[in-house]
Amino acid sequence: MKKQRVVMIGSGNVATNFALALKDKYQLVQIYSRTIDNARELAEKVGCEAIDDLKMVVGDAHVYIIAVNDDAIARIIDNTPCNNALWMHTSGSTPIEIFEGKRNHYGVCWPVQSLSKSNIVKLDDAHLFIEGNSEKNTQELEKFASAMSQHVHKASSHDRLLLHIASVFACNFANHMFTLSNEVLDEAGLPFDVMLPLIKTTIEKLDHLTPQESQTGPAARGDIKIIEKHLSSLKGDKREIYKLLSHSLMQRREKNN
Repeated sequence: MKKQRVVMIGSGNVATNFALALKDKYQLVQIYSRTIDNARELAEKVGCEAIDDLKMVVGDAHVYIIAVNDDAIARIIDNTPCNNALWMHTSGSTPIEIFEGKRNHYGVCWPVQSLSKSNIVKLDDAHLFIEGNSEKNTQELEKFASAMSQHVHKASSHDRLLLHIASVFACNFANHMFTLSNEVLDEAGLPFDVMLPLIKTTIEKLDHLTPQESQTGPAARGDIKIIEKHLSSLKGDKREIYKLLSHSLMQRREKNN
């Protein structure tokens, strides 16, 4: 069976991981980026044309993937061919309605995964959340997403927004905590490596415990003296963040006791 033709609009983290996951199952025909070198870098990996002008986007592909920053999605839609192909964006927080009145067949395919150009991950185990503007298009999106992952779920724009918020807490904010931890360790002349066993154990516990059940630390046990000692050693945003998070943890402790 002839492979469906795909245009990838974007060359960043999501676009790169999607393109590499799709290259053996779909025929990628173009990679677009505002910077031609970025487009070429990805196009060379998947064997297709690189372009940096939206006017050059072909009009006869079967699938168009808009994998760009959220604030650029509308501009991309307004400056690309209006045809009967399946169009999708890959944003967690942008509603499906951004396509309304501008395309006939459209949807969303959003990965709950931390993706990077410099650290390609297999999407097989990632959870992909899809939404189509019709039952037929939802089925097409499900088929498309299943080519990359075995975990495909339907989610409305509202639910996807909540999933995105949850992801920010679980990934982006958690990683920022690692950054603050690293800065504290720097003051003591210690490497961040000393935290890795602790972080790994914390994550592994989630295989059999809820986050609430696995919570430990001074605030979780209501150790005010230790918290005050820690706060006296901190300054600036670290002190405020420590104080806010400790307060949140103690509130939950009181609620659950």
